[in-house]
Amino acid sequence: MTDSRYHQHFTVSWDQLHRDVRELCRRLVERDFKGIVAITRGGLIPAALIARELNVRLIDTICISSYEHMDQGGLDVLKAVEHDGDGWLLVDDLVDTGKTARKVREMLPKAHFVTVYAKPEGRPLVDQYLTEVAQDCWIQFPWDMGIAYVEPLVDQVKR
Repeated sequence: MTDSRYHQHFTVSWDQLHRDVRELCRRLVERDFKGIVAITRGGLIPAALIARELNVRLIDTICISSYEHMDQGGLDVLKAVEHDGDGWLLVDDLVDTGKTARKVREMLPKAHFVTVYAKPEGRPLVDQYLTEVAQDCWIQFPWDMGIAYVEPLVDQVKR
């Protein structure tokens, strides 16, 4: 974490993400959706897990680029959808400052918008989320990490 805005770090494992998405789905299971719109790239994996849990076969994407590693840059809509979201579930991994969320809300005002994680600035823009994290917390998602060998402490100290 080199960015001074982030004072906390939250690492999400694949198992934790799967448990969190399943819990979010428990809150959605009574609803009937025409399909899912995933916000790329972060919403792709949660959307796939949600599609499985809710038995939804129709999945589309809104492709928006906003992050440049840890910095939020300008928004670039790479692909939109051709409806207003009525009856659709809109999925992203995280709502942070709300910049992306505001844009997709304009595009799909009637969609039911869910995220797995929400920060205070963006939280009011989504209909449902599972876990709130601090605004100054950087979330490390499993698709951004790899497993690596860590030397035992004794070997590190002897150097």
